[in-house]
Amino acid sequence: MPRWVPRAILLLWLGFLGTVLVQELWDRLFGFFLLLVISLFLALAIEPGTNRLARRGMRRGSATGLILFAVAAVAVGFVAVMGTLVADQANELSENRDQYVSDVVEFLNDNFGANLDAAEIIESIDDPNGPVREFLNSQADRAVQLGVSAFSTLFQVFSILLFTFYLAADGPRLRRTICSWLRPQRQRVVLDVWELAVQKTGGYLSSRAILAVVSSLLHYVAFEAIGTPAPIALALWVGVISQFLPVIGIYVAGAMPLLLTVIDAPIKGLFVLAFIVVYQQIENFLIAPKITAQTMELHAGVAFASAIIGGAVLGPMGAILGLPAAAVIQGILSSVGHRYEVVDDSTDGADE
Repeated sequence: MPRWVPRAILLLWLGFLGTVLVQELWDRLFGFFLLLVISLFLALAIEPGTNRLARRGMRRGSATGLILFAVAAVAVGFVAVMGTLVADQANELSENRDQYVSDVVEFLNDNFGANLDAAEIIESIDDPNGPVREFLNSQADRAVQLGVSAFSTLFQVFSILLFTFYLAADGPRLRRTICSWLRPQRQRVVLDVWELAVQKTGGYLSSRAILAVVSSLLHYVAFEAIGTPAPIALALWVGVISQFLPVIGIYVAGAMPLLLTVIDAPIKGLFVLAFIVVYQQIENFLIAPKITAQTMELHAGVAFASAIIGGAVLGPMGAILGLPAAAVIQGILSSVGHRYEVVDDSTDGADE
């Protein structure tokens, strides 16, 4: 046997065991790494505000805590408003259930040629052994699971806020620590990339906030004209969810006003659906590209692709983080290498 064969077999087994160990550690620590990535994203987003308050004499820890407290208060207020809306609508639905069932059945019979009996449907809902009661009873066991999931989510949110606080409050010290391990020319690269990440992350949040305000305003006008229940709350829901939840955000955001409007008046639900679809097309082709170009300098196609790739890699949070990550990568690539002047091409029809 050649001498290298035992060594090759040993290296092969060590490589195999190392790969299994790395995969096992990655599976166990993936959630922790995701929390760190989200915390870093938030720290980069609030760093300009922290620096601004620090230059005015406030300690970085106090400035970071103040900004995080404001963000948490806005988030809690938004959840409270939407929770109150859902509870009120659920209570109204329970009190006027028979009338809603009759209205929906009448609408389906008149417009779609259905032959439904409202009395039979109401009797089926009241039947203790009926399908509705069986479904509700089957969901009772999930209440405990929902409570455990809510507690786990709160713990993760607290962890993210804690990591974000430390990363933002100790940002300069963290940069100095990283740069102390590098040569001077490498330090400049790290500082430039860090500054670019702060700029692009802030630009992403600015673009999302602007689009959320525009969307909320226009949806409020439409919902008020149509006569939907709680137009202000529903407009805020659509504006925030559709902008800060990429790709599927518009479907999640549009489901609530559509459902509540259909329950209240089915014919109005068609107008709500039509407006949401039309506005989404206008936003995708007219509003969003201009705002994104102003704040992030990111092509709409690149933004859409980065959201899909981020969602495929890291799930819903990856879809959110994909846009600023793509902007940072694009900014780094644009500063690398030598650029040449493009020759005139009279056949492409492009604007100068």
